[in-house]
Amino acid sequence: MDVSIENGVKIMLGVAIIGTGVICERHIEAYLAHQDRCAIRALCDLFPEKAEKLKEKYGLAQAQVYASYEEILPRGDIRLVSICTPPFTHAPAAIALMGAGKHVVTEKPMAASLEECDAMLAAQRASGVYLGVVSQNRFQPDNWKLHELLRSGMAGRPLFGQVESYWFRGHSYYDMWWRGTWEKEGGGCTLNHAVHQIDLLNWMMGAPRTVTAVLGNVAHDNAEVEDVAAAVLTYECGALVTLTASLVTHGEGQRLDFQCERAGISSPFGVRADTSRPDGFPQRDADMEKELTALWESITPPSQTGHVGQIGAVVEYLEPPEHTQGIKAASAPLPTGLSGGEDGRLAIEVITAIYESAFTGRTVALPLAPDDPFYTKEGMLGNVRKFHEKPLQGDR
Repeated sequence: MDVSIENGVKIMLGVAIIGTGVICERHIEAYLAHQDRCAIRALCDLFPEKAEKLKEKYGLAQAQVYASYEEILPRGDIRLVSICTPPFTHAPAAIALMGAGKHVVTEKPMAASLEECDAMLAAQRASGVYLGVVSQNRFQPDNWKLHELLRSGMAGRPLFGQVESYWFRGHSYYDMWWRGTWEKEGGGCTLNHAVHQIDLLNWMMGAPRTVTAVLGNVAHDNAEVEDVAAAVLTYECGALVTLTASLVTHGEGQRLDFQCERAGISSPFGVRADTSRPDGFPQRDADMEKELTALWESITPPSQTGHVGQIGAVVEYLEPPEHTQGIKAASAPLPTGLSGGEDGRLAIEVITAIYESAFTGRTVALPLAPDDPFYTKEGMLGNVRKFHEKPLQGDR
């Protein structure tokens, strides 16, 4: 069992984390917030000294340090693994770990291509383990409540949406050897920053029907990839959504705004409702605003936010008593907010469509088929354009 009682003692869910860069610390802190139900038993990094420093920093005395995730595969006491390595390594590591019967949570983005996503999903189905992708922004209260408010239908059918993913990253951000390359990072602000807002959009609206996009690199001549992006997505329900992403926005800021039939609602929270006067001009509908605000305030947010909230949901999902074989059935429903591999794949599909539209100059229809020229990593690399040549390591 993943978590069980043996001779009156609770057996913890054994956890390993591979990749001990900056984001690893969020995972460590999240698991430690749930240390009554799980225990970090291994840290892994190509440079073990990095893992040793984190082990000491967080007092992980029982954690074994490894230089390769392959050394973790035979350990039966490790049931869940967080993958915090660069994006181009996610698929091979996840497939090997799931093949060894281990549940996997991988940092975003899920993989470098749709082909790799599908290989990961096939490995998940074959093993029956859980495969999740980090989508911690679902566990932010305003995003959670907006999802529930839209699902209630009180505001009516979504008509028009605006999704913004605005960040600021200086020129030196791309000095790291693998960042800013199509081969290693897989993309720019669309893939590695807007992926959070794209996941939220997919969570709230489902898959789009078409994608039309443009990209640019306006401030980072040490990166091959985009630092600004704009896309228009259409949906079967008739809605149209604009998605914009940037690494050059002073002050940063992320926002989701949906104009529905009876009101506009957004995260961070905002509500505005209008009705039409006889001449067609707007008239404020204060009653509808009060009703929506009351519903918003009545929605219970997640008890914990960010990585702590999501990883807590994963641990809870993996520990119910019906896990008599220690492996969750692949068909078991996920609780609200918890993402699975299919969610991670959809985010990659939308991002792939954005890249395909931008580099081909045409509107792209979803779903993307395996014969699509952008479906594989090789196809992607063969069809994207380098905005700038990445300087050799140490050039800057």
